[in-house]
Amino acid sequence: MFILDWLRTGVSWILVQFHQLLSIFMDPASGWTWALSIVGLVIVIRILLIPLFVKQIKSQRNLQIIQPQMKEIQKKYAGDREKQSQEMMKLYKDTGTNPLASCLPILLQAPIFFALFSVLQGIAMRVPEGVFTWPQYAYLLEEAHGASIFGAPLYGTFMGADEVAADGFMPINTRVVAFILIILMTTTTFLTQRQLIVKNSAPDNPMVKQQKIMLYLFPLMFAIGGINFPIGVLIYWFTTNLWSMGQQFYVIRNSPQPGTPAFEALEARKAAKAKGKAPAIETIPDPDAASENPTPRVQPKKASRSKRKGKQ
Repeated sequence: MFILDWLRTGVSWILVQFHQLLSIFMDPASGWTWALSIVGLVIVIRILLIPLFVKQIKSQRNLQIIQPQMKEIQKKYAGDREKQSQEMMKLYKDTGTNPLASCLPILLQAPIFFALFSVLQGIAMRVPEGVFTWPQYAYLLEEAHGASIFGAPLYGTFMGADEVAADGFMPINTRVVAFILIILMTTTTFLTQRQLIVKNSAPDNPMVKQQKIMLYLFPLMFAIGGINFPIGVLIYWFTTNLWSMGQQFYVIRNSPQPGTPAFEALEARKAAKAKGKAPAIETIPDPDAASENPTPRVQPKKASRSKRKGKQ
């Protein structure tokens, strides 16, 4: 398939470029050099996806804003599901809202995911994919094949751990590393979804129910599929989740949706900040009053040194 070939070339080219950069101060044959190259790949991909992430945030905001209209449509056409669906689609179109926007980053990363999977499979079988077919990079195929972290090759999988023994690696090391990464990938996938629901979703949002289904569905899918993912792919997805959590934390903290817990927290911080900037009123005890009933008085400002000299 042409698109997948193009993606394999792009993914492997970015990997090789980061590998050559890191090789300046790291061992080129080290698995950590290749692992960090995968982290570099994640950074590049996520930077390219920032416009899509902004669109996702805007769509989520629109969904929150049109909640009253959605409820009105659901109430008006409660007995006609087809008409209700038509009116909902019309509302989405008129307001420029995409209810599936939250899934777009994952969906668009899927081809990249499969391209990286294919490249790593090629490394496992010593079959060049992408730029590894280019003469100037052909020598890197064997180097990548022998690269490992904690004694586990980057192409190794949990289910196929026994196969790495033929290349001199310990299957138990591959299983342990793969298992830990599966746990990390699954946990961060769950936390990323939960972060959106708990902090940036209004209680009356009808989409929350669907998001809660995804909250458990996605981690379960990754946990089941992860046993067949190469270690390099597990590193990619774990790093992607960490990026998503950090990106979401920044957006939720500084630009939350109205009516959400994060929005209330932002308003509270703004109020506290405004209160801190207000002129301080010092409480000065009144000698004529009881000590337990101090009289608030504004402390007069001291005259500046220049004014005092002028009076003298």
